[in-house]
Amino acid sequence: MNAALLIIDIQNDYFPGGAMALHEPEAAAANAAKLIAAFRQKGRPVIHMQHVSTRPGATFFLPNTPGVEIHASVRPLPGETVTQKHFPNCFRETGLLEHLRGAGIDSLAIAGMMTHMCVDTTTRAAADLGFACSLAHDACATRELAFGGVKVPAEQVQVSYMAGLNGLFAKVAPAGELCR
Repeated sequence: MNAALLIIDIQNDYFPGGAMALHEPEAAAANAAKLIAAFRQKGRPVIHMQHVSTRPGATFFLPNTPGVEIHASVRPLPGETVTQKHFPNCFRETGLLEHLRGAGIDSLAIAGMMTHMCVDTTTRAAADLGFACSLAHDACATRELAFGGVKVPAEQVQVSYMAGLNGLFAKVAPAGELCR
């Protein structure tokens, strides 16, 4: 299989002091950085997705702000692909699919933020498009959610989404396993 690493939206606004701080983004970014190092060492492609909010009323990832920038811990190297997107699904209205098909990529290792939005949406789309997906659960971060007056802690959101993706849509494993 010809594999690439897809890093989704590890951007400043998701870190402490950002406009949409997540639960423990530093740990997730550190594990994503290990994946990036492993893929670079093996000469495999690393693709960075960067969300830029163009939706009226958006409160984070605003154009031309420090929050929209890719976090320093996973900063792309010159020559690595960086694709901007405006929707949770990394394939929607971007050139990602064409890029992957053109490079003969048939397998994706995925890491990023937010688990319950862009990571989930993109992983499901990638599987539907025929890619064999692996998802590094410890290289993803999310936040607390609420519905019907019930608060769901970030840890439970994370586990629930990973459980839903594991098997049919992706092989969910720790970053260390995906580095091998």
